[in-house]
Amino acid sequence: MDNNFFKALEDLGSENSVDQDVVIEKVKSAMQKAAQRMYPDCKECIRVDIDPKKKIFNVVLMQEIVDEEPFNDTQVYIDEARAIDPTAYVGGTLERRLDISKFGRASAQSAKQSIKGDLRDINRDRLLEKFECKVKDIITAVVTQVEPGRGSATLMYDKTELYLLKQEQIPGEELKEGMSIKVYITDIANRSKKPIIKLSRVHRDLVKRLFELEVPEIYDGTVVIKAISREAGSRTKIAVQSTDPNVDAVGACIGEKRSRISAVVRELNGEKIDIIKYSDDPAEFISKALAPAKVSHVYILENKEEPTFSYDGELRQPKISAIAVVPHDQLSLAIGNKGQNAKLAAKLTGCKIDIKSDQEPLEIPIPAPASKSEPISDAVQDEEPLFAEETPAAETSAE
Repeated sequence: MDNNFFKALEDLGSENSVDQDVVIEKVKSAMQKAAQRMYPDCKECIRVDIDPKKKIFNVVLMQEIVDEEPFNDTQVYIDEARAIDPTAYVGGTLERRLDISKFGRASAQSAKQSIKGDLRDINRDRLLEKFECKVKDIITAVVTQVEPGRGSATLMYDKTELYLLKQEQIPGEELKEGMSIKVYITDIANRSKKPIIKLSRVHRDLVKRLFELEVPEIYDGTVVIKAISREAGSRTKIAVQSTDPNVDAVGACIGEKRSRISAVVRELNGEKIDIIKYSDDPAEFISKALAPAKVSHVYILENKEEPTFSYDGELRQPKISAIAVVPHDQLSLAIGNKGQNAKLAAKLTGCKIDIKSDQEPLEIPIPAPASKSEPISDAVQDEEPLFAEETPAAETSAE
């Protein structure tokens, strides 16, 4: 048999990352089906032999030797059999080697499509098996290529090529070949055909998983992440709570000499992170969420049902409206650059928050403050706060 056939077999296995024995079985199956189309009466009488070591590739038709007119292709007359094999005898079996070049183009094309289809199924099943358990989790992959212009990156993980779209990369981050990065697997699309592993570095849960890796107390459940809001590449706010009164949730996330939070910040390309102690009291939680600004009072305007602040990964509709009053010199800090701090606080708490200066008159009657905040001591930022540009002393709403 031409060595090109066996070289093609080897290449086929290598290109599809499939063991050669598996490829051989698929080729055997395809060739057997092609031969059966040529000899429809001989489905049980066709054998395919492939041995790469001995360079053997045969398609064999096994026929019963008879001394009368053959009933169909499963039989062969004794004289014809002896012309092929002089030792043939009536009642024996003749193994007739078929010429695959005579199968015809249609049969050859069908065999080719069958092999490709089988390999696609193998690859699909293997890909799903490898990544099914990693959905909603992070993996570490190596950047192998960054597409000029579009910016999409090709990543390699466990001998599998993955793709990170530009819009799923952290703004301002420059990926380079050879870099090792952590990515969050959001979903697997197109499962029934060619699965697409959807990756992200902007998803809020990437931050959650990174803290789970760095903070043992989160991994074992002693510290619980109650909520996360994120503007990728700029700032993230995380609300945490301890289930053990002897464990400081904020301190655990920071780590000794800021080692834990610094590791997460480095992975996120310098993104600022505010760690806030969660509170069941909505007013207190809102006050802490507006850190690093100091809040004088929080007025709850609407509380039709008891809110739930548990971490659910989805942005919820606000159940509470509130007014946060801050010292006039803290207004810009509370609002943040382009309203970022206020928006992140609103997303973190699930509330609509109007921010007012303490020098402004309140336009609606409020009987008493729901909470009077104290200086924020348990909201920690990874860097100096990001100040907004000069903001007029006017009502600001974040939701």
